[in-house]
Amino acid sequence: MKTPARSFRSLTDLRDLTPARVGLGRTGSGMPTKALLEFTLDHARARDAVHAAFDVPALISGLNDLALQSFQVSSRAQSRKDYLRRPDLGRKLDQASQQLLLSDKGDSCQLAVVVGDGLSPAAVNAHAIQVLRSLIPRLAIDGIEITYAVVATGARVALGDEIGAVLRARMIVMLIGERPGLSASDSLGAYLTFAPRPGITDAERNCVSNIHGSGLDSDEASFRIAWLVREGLARETTGVALKDESGERTPQHIAASAIGPHKSET
Repeated sequence: MKTPARSFRSLTDLRDLTPARVGLGRTGSGMPTKALLEFTLDHARARDAVHAAFDVPALISGLNDLALQSFQVSSRAQSRKDYLRRPDLGRKLDQASQQLLLSDKGDSCQLAVVVGDGLSPAAVNAHAIQVLRSLIPRLAIDGIEITYAVVATGARVALGDEIGAVLRARMIVMLIGERPGLSASDSLGAYLTFAPRPGITDAERNCVSNIHGSGLDSDEASFRIAWLVREGLARETTGVALKDESGERTPQHIAASAIGPHKSET
């Protein structure tokens, strides 16, 4: 009986499918100079992304161009050093920011957006406004409006819980810079929380992550975020109780782009 022919793929083929460091080769007992230099460069980019300046004026201007009422707030982390060493400070508003939001809040709102620097301000500077520009018309189809947009400095994800509670928002979408990796230093994440309030856990959130040039583009990300917002508001829940089934209705152009090599980092 003839043995069926087996197909083998080379390491070169595998490298084309992922930005992960595979098949780097070696020189003696170490890695080749080219691979070492590329690793060093990506590590430097990741460090730079963490310490990049948060471009608040540009973000405020971008939000105004989208006709969103915006506020600028800060967490209790007074410096980048405090932010990195004391994550708890990044989860609470400072007193001035609390007063600002309390003085300008109106009746309860359906949806608020928080744009926070997180661990990669570079990611927020690069992608946040583009995602919102694509998201707003998708939400409008279902009659959902963003009532408030808040730009938060020194922000951790949980800062959105306090902001949402103060603004009496039914749901919060927080766009925040994700921890830089060696294959993506400018990755943006979107965290969605129904009935935000201080003290809730991550099990009560949904996350759309890996939004960057080699991951999810703004169009696909906004499609998933809009689906979660709509379903979360309708079902009055987010987190483990809300499974992301947006892929079952993924537009044809998105579905087609997902076929073949995909260089996102999971």
